[in-house]
Order: sequence, then C-alpha cells, then structure tokens
Amino acid sequence: MRYVIIGAGGIGGTIGARLFQSGHDVILSARGSHLAALRSTGLRFITPNGTETLRIPAVGGPADLELREDDVLIVATKTQDTAAALAAWAPHADGLPVVCAQNAVENERLALRLFADVYGMLVWMPALHLEPGTIVAYGTPKSGMLSVGRYPQGVDKLSETIAADLDRSGFASWADPAIMRWKYGKLLGNLGNAVEALAGPDPAGLDLAGRAREEGVAVLTAAGIDVTTPDEERARRGRLVEHGEIEGVPRPGGSSWQSLAKGSGTIEADYLNGEIVLLGRAHGVATPVNAMLQREANRAARESRPPGSLSVGELTALM
Repeated sequence: MRYVIIGAGGIGGTIGARLFQSGHDVILSARGSHLAALRSTGLRFITPNGTETLRIPAVGGPADLELREDDVLIVATKTQDTAAALAAWAPHADGLPVVCAQNAVENERLALRLFADVYGMLVWMPALHLEPGTIVAYGTPKSGMLSVGRYPQGVDKLSETIAADLDRSGFASWADPAIMRWKYGKLLGNLGNAVEALAGPDPAGLDLAGRAREEGVAVLTAAGIDVTTPDEERARRGRLVEHGEIEGVPRPGGSSWQSLAKGSGTIEADYLNGEIVLLGRAHGVATPVNAMLQREANRAARESRPPGSLSVGELTALM
C-alpha cells in the first residue's frame, strides 16, 4: 500500500515523514517553493529527538504521478483548500480511498461528493510549517494522536490497516467506529484558534476562547450531535503526546496563527467558528462570539495582517 499525502504542511508532512521513516511507500504532494525545496534538498524534519533530511518523492499534483490501485489518498490541506484539491485529484483517482486528516467536520462531506470510500481522521498534533522544505513536529514521545474510521461511521479492514501503520510509525492511532464524535470534540477545541491568531498568546484570550467553546457546546447540544469531552480526550491521550521543546525552534502558534504568519490570504475560520455559526442559525442558538471571530479572522487574512494585530479588549468590543 502506498500513501499519497495531499498537502505536505505541518500535519501532512509529519504523517508522511513518520510513515516514510518506518519503511512505507510515501508520496508528498505540495506546491510552490515548498515543492521546489522538497524536490531539491528533501524534507528537513525536526523533532525533539533531532533533525533528519528525508528524500521523500514529491509531486505537484496528479499529473506528475501514475496512481496505483493500492494507493491511499490522505488529504491534509486546510479546509478552505479541500474542494479545489479534491477536484484536482478526483478525475485521476476513481475508486481510491480518501482519508481526511484535517480539522473541522466539512472535509468528509466534500470528499463524499467525489469519492465512494471516505475516512475521517482525528488530528491532535503540535506541528509547525513556516519555511519551505521544513516541518517541525513537537509531539513526544508520540508525534500525534490520530484515530481513523469510515465516514460517517464504522470501521473496516482498511481503517484498521491505516491505524496499525500509523501506530507503528510514531503515532498513537486506532480505528474508531464513531470518528466524527472525536472530530466534533476537536472542533470545540479549535474554536479558540482565531483568538490566538488575532490577539497572539495573551492569557486574557483564554476567557474569550472559553466563551466561544460554550457557544459551541450549546449549538451541538441543540443539534443533537454527540461529541467527546475534554476529560475523555485527555484520558485517551494520556502521556502519549506531549508538547516537547526544541531548542531554537519555539512553536509560536497553531494552524490559524501560521496562516496569518505566512500571509496565505485565507484562514480556516469559516469551517471552525463558522461551523458553529451555521449550526446556531439552523437551530436558533445565538453565537455572537464565534460570529465575531469568524468575521475578524477572515478580515485579517484578507488584509494580510500579521498575527496578534488586535487586542483581546478590541475583539471583545467588536461583538
């Protein structure tokens, strides 16, 4: 079986690197200067245990690759890029399974429009990708927690095989029949991403992030959506994945922070805070905190503002 990683950023790059290190056949798909660096010098993979350069084959898209019957596509783009990525690969990948190794809960629905066999993956992995050709993975002793299951529910032989491959490759992984329950739990945890991106690592932002989560819990309850609890998540993760320190490479922020830092022009708020806003409107639950965070995160990305461009007080006033 060969793993084709679509989106070789912090998450996809780490998954690909660990699978490659453990002897699996891996292809990385990337764009622009990141692709050029992967092709010319390889992937510089930095972890708490050291730095290694991995010569993993890299392509720019399906036109650069002859797909095989035993390929598994792992999509690790940001959600705002999922539709375009799937549309590019679908004409060349008929019959292949797709694994959504992403935050948010919209990716699997997008994939199911184009692919028959879709799998969701919970991603709990502290990683950083700001420099072309370089991925930093902070998780230790495991690089991340990755459960996988069929979408919308169930497990099968393939999900069990993928989980076993990941578990033997430096991740805490298992096949879970209720994978979306875990992904909705992760969604609640990601509602504070926009606070960190907009206001930086200000402790005062914890209260605002907590208010966003409270809205999320109320919305999911009204929608009748089952979700994991923080205690359940911590119990499952245990001491398997902790944030390790890497000398000279501190982790400045999460995925949304990194989107602003790179000036990518887009951010995932529509599919994190925006998911809560959508469900709130559908079920009659007010979501003023998440609506403000969605709006201001998109504005910051659109205007190429750096991370930390607003204070927590300014954000609160904008509600």
